[in-house]
Amino acid sequence: MTSLHMGRMLIAEGRGRMELVRLALDRQLWAVTVREAQECVELFLKGALRLVAVEPARTHDVGAMLRHEAQRFPAWFGAQVDHLASISAEMTGDRGIAFYGDERQGIGPQELFDGDDARRALENAEFVAEVCERLLTEAGA
Repeated sequence: MTSLHMGRMLIAEGRGRMELVRLALDRQLWAVTVREAQECVELFLKGALRLVAVEPARTHDVGAMLRHEAQRFPAWFGAQVDHLASISAEMTGDRGIAFYGDERQGIGPQELFDGDDARRALENAEFVAEVCERLLTEAGA
């Protein structure tokens, strides 16, 4: 399987999961929205790395790898790498508590996030999706 094919598949998976993010937001499942949005961001960014023939790290946050490999991307994408990496780091930080909550304090995940958090997570995922979809289009994949 080629790197281009894998990139296309990862981006398609992220695209498909965006529907789950919107559904969770519509149902006011704030923590689920945040968690699913993070997974979308991870899939899109790993797909982008594959499109430029980079094997993504086996980690949820690929921000450092994006920065390290920025020169492989078109200039317009490279100009977004710092912002993309920041989104990746922020959302990865929320990933665990969006799934498990704060066990030490006995606070469930749904209590830790609100509608504003969920909407911001969706906006971040939509931004990452837009940038990665453009990269995919330009790659001719």
